[in-house]
Amino acid sequence: MRILPVAIAAFLVASGAFAQQAAQKGTGLPTLGQDKGKLVPKGLSSGSAPAAEASMGDLVSRGYEIKAAVPNGGKFIVFMQKDQSAYACEFSSLTGTRCGSIN
Repeated sequence: MRILPVAIAAFLVASGAFAQQAAQKGTGLPTLGQDKGKLVPKGLSSGSAPAAEASMGDLVSRGYEIKAAVPNGGKFIVFMQKDQSAYACEFSSLTGTRCGSIN
């Protein structure tokens, strides 16, 4: 009967150590902030045509609406649409996002 509490305590300590180790390694994915990542082709202003990549804040300010959000492992994928243009944004953390055109 004494083995069960010891096993539970050992499991909790091991899981905490593993979580710290995983957080230190990081994901290795590039992250885009709310004001970064906006690419506009030469000769176009930021409001004239959709860019290949944009931040979530840029898309919302240009009138894109969230149509769906789905979990994907430890991340969320958010689909945004305006007229015939659509974007998918991947949330790897609360502030780490990257968005790209899907059409």
